[in-house]
Amino acid sequence: MKPETSSATAQAPLGFPVPDWQGCPAPAPVTLEGRYCRLEPLSAVEHAEALFAAYAEDVDGGDWTYLPVGPFVSLATYRTYLLAATAATDPLHFLVRDRVSGRALGTFALMRQQPAHGVLEVGYVAFAPALQRSRLGTEAHFLLMAHVFETLGYRRYEWKCDSLNARSRQAALRLGFTYEGCFRQAMVYKGRNRDTAWFSILDREWPALRAAFLAWLDDGNFDARGLQRQRLETLRAQLSQGVSP
Repeated sequence: MKPETSSATAQAPLGFPVPDWQGCPAPAPVTLEGRYCRLEPLSAVEHAEALFAAYAEDVDGGDWTYLPVGPFVSLATYRTYLLAATAATDPLHFLVRDRVSGRALGTFALMRQQPAHGVLEVGYVAFAPALQRSRLGTEAHFLLMAHVFETLGYRRYEWKCDSLNARSRQAALRLGFTYEGCFRQAMVYKGRNRDTAWFSILDREWPALRAAFLAWLDDGNFDARGLQRQRLETLRAQLSQGVSP
């Protein structure tokens, strides 16, 4: 016999249908080529020395304040960390390389992977000073987002940070993430409390964000000194209003 459905259940609000959902593949090491940068699988053996030198440009180590690791006092300690970090597939770490100079300038990772639900997070963002506030850094995020949404087919892409980390919060909003709220007393790290700010991008939002990224990265958006003509946020707003950038 067919089980009866109570009237309360029949009238309860439900999420929108996701027909034929089969989940997503787990992220795997891959090389992603851009115009300005290249993402490569991170290797402790190949990349530790170059990355340690790039991070040394952050003289006071302030870029590590809100990360659960670092700063590293020696190449040996950094290499030991990388050996442990690259032994796992979640987080899955990527190197960011400048295609022109060939320099290794930073790393980030796909983490808290939930392939069954199509959800993962970008984290462990450790960009050397030369990569910060640059076309390379923005393109690196664009390449990883495009891989997640277009190749792997994920539905949700997350960004989380210490709620006191103003630079990270600003970066998330600039890149098109939507702020979702704060999880209070979510973590203890480096002997202190962390309230965690949550941000996300959904798959249905990606096409518009993609168009804005491409418009921002276009050579015509930069003057002879390499300075942007229009901000990424401005281009995103124009496109949402049907205005051609």
